[in-house]
Amino acid sequence: MLAILDPALKEKETLADLLKRLGDIPPERILLRPPPGTAKEKDVVATRNGPRRQICELVEGVLVEKAMGTKEAFLAGVLLHYLWSFLDENDLGIALPGDGMLRILPRLVRIPDVSFISWDRLPEGQLPDRPIAKLVPDLAVEILSKGNTPKEMTRKIQEYFKAGVRLVWVIDEKKQHAEVYWSLENKKRIAKSQPLEGGDVLPGFRLVLGDLFANAKRRSRKR
Repeated sequence: MLAILDPALKEKETLADLLKRLGDIPPERILLRPPPGTAKEKDVVATRNGPRRQICELVEGVLVEKAMGTKEAFLAGVLLHYLWSFLDENDLGIALPGDGMLRILPRLVRIPDVSFISWDRLPEGQLPDRPIAKLVPDLAVEILSKGNTPKEMTRKIQEYFKAGVRLVWVIDEKKQHAEVYWSLENKKRIAKSQPLEGGDVLPGFRLVLGDLFANAKRRSRKR
């Protein structure tokens, strides 16, 4: 039986029930220490700093390992470069990489692959000096990995907008497109020939999706 601390976890609930509610995620992404339902933010930090350096999100008192391969991490890094180049010229806020842990709701720690936080959302214009900041990004970017499931992504998007995120990009490098969400009901698919645009969140930001994919695939020049 699962140890029960989080009220979302019910007595006699099975691991299958938990996996389904979390979005039909693979069981290998669930950490069993501490037992599901008992994990806290300190465990998120301890796991990240432990021998295996695992990056986990905290959902319903459960440590869920973040699904991201090396290729997806590289793509996120390229996008982060574009965002920071834009922010250097347009002082609107800061951008965080895929290890920026954010408590977006009580007992919910999410780690977008890339996020943008405007100055208005930063206390005194600075990041809080703590391992997990209590901050909600204006823009949350998720880059799909093999371990992600459609139901997991639907849940994440719902949580982002519930928390107050204003714009969500879900980028699918394998299918060469992206989904742009302004709300749960208002979304648009972007082909690789079309631009990702910042809209009211990042006024003036514009990046053709195909350029992002191309830069993530560039090869070193031969000597």
